[in-house]
Amino acid sequence: MSTLVEIRSLSKVYERGKQRVEVLHHVNLDIAKGDFVALMGPSGSGKTTLLNLIGGLDSPTEGMLSIAGKRIERLSEDALARWRAANVGFVFQFYNLLPMLTAQKNVELPLLLTRLSAAQRKRKAEIALRLVGLADRAAHKPTELSGGQQQRVAIARAIVSDPTLLVGDEPTGDLDRQSATDIMLLLQQLNRDHGKTIIMVTHDPKAAEYARRTLHLDKGTLVERPELIAA
Repeated sequence: MSTLVEIRSLSKVYERGKQRVEVLHHVNLDIAKGDFVALMGPSGSGKTTLLNLIGGLDSPTEGMLSIAGKRIERLSEDALARWRAANVGFVFQFYNLLPMLTAQKNVELPLLLTRLSAAQRKRKAEIALRLVGLADRAAHKPTELSGGQQQRVAIARAIVSDPTLLVGDEPTGDLDRQSATDIMLLLQQLNRDHGKTIIMVTHDPKAAEYARRTLHLDKGTLVERPELIAA
């Protein structure tokens, strides 16, 4: 498989007054197209920071970050926002659905940034909802759906524009075990049957088992022996 994400000597430093906090320290990583990667590690290890950099939600302090041959660390804030909208689907722990909108309208939201007609947006949203098994819930609002169903709507929203990358930050963290299993089976299906490249942060070893491989971070560095990490 060809390399989709290429990271070289990636570092992220936050300034807090006169204090410098280095969250990521010279990370090197390759992720192939069609891979499914789980990022694990203790709280504060840099997992979400790395995910946000890959997803274009933040910019590195130094280092190289190339996705599908695009050096996104070189992009301006506006250019990065446009790239992110066209290439990345996000799945968050708390769904981030708009409560006043139906499932279908929530799924359509990313398409409002495109030149698609209303009919085309509706059709794509219907396809995405069918793919996550919620075609019969299109007219329901989030409050009329279970937590697992809301996360399925969020996944449909993330894939509706056919993104290059699907990134998840604790996508099962707010779900009961059965709902979490259902969501992980869905993500696994999107990876296996539809070729979606997925990068997921999780604290849950059971969720990580659905990924093709698991990477461990500790104090901003990728480590080879996760058993040495203090929980």
